[in-house]
Amino acid sequence: MDAPRPSGSATAAGGTPGRSPLPRFVLVVLLWLPVAFAVWYFVAPALMWIVGLLCDVVALPFGDLVRKVEQSGSTLQFVTSLKPGKAAGAGVVSVSVDGLLYAFGMPMFAALTIAAREPARWRILVIGIVALLPFVAFGVFADFLKNVAITADPLVASQAGFSAAQREVIAFAYQFGTLIMPTVAPAILWVVTHRSFLERMRAATRSASG
Repeated sequence: MDAPRPSGSATAAGGTPGRSPLPRFVLVVLLWLPVAFAVWYFVAPALMWIVGLLCDVVALPFGDLVRKVEQSGSTLQFVTSLKPGKAAGAGVVSVSVDGLLYAFGMPMFAALTIAAREPARWRILVIGIVALLPFVAFGVFADFLKNVAITADPLVASQAGFSAAQREVIAFAYQFGTLIMPTVAPAILWVVTHRSFLERMRAATRSASG
């Protein structure tokens, strides 16, 4: 007499029959996180080069406020047309922004994607990283605007020409780009690209608990 076959829902999500696959999935994610962060840190300069190009495009509506965007490793430096003060000579104000502060969701997305072990995981990983780059550029540019419009010396901020209402919008964009977007955007993107995996995980967990 043939032995009964294991439940397909449990094995499909990477678990064993009669046991929820969720703890194992969480463990695999935690094991992949250090590797993902190490690779992310190594390739960060290349990613920030693309972010710098996106910031160049975003800066176009702001006229000559940004003369150019330079890069040093993972740091982007915005060279502006603003003067340090009334008595300044040829010097201009430059603002440096660490792009890693807005890209730390990428290794989290990578660890989750690899741990899910979907057939197209490497393609999903590449597409996901590319899709997250505009969100990183948003956070970096919002940080720059916050520096020149809000936290800069009044002599510098007045040259930027932002109104009180515009400064409020910049403050909101900075908070959103700093506190919410770096973690929420990768999480939403992962959920959208792994709906079938999550359905199998839920079915397997329900089967194991039932």
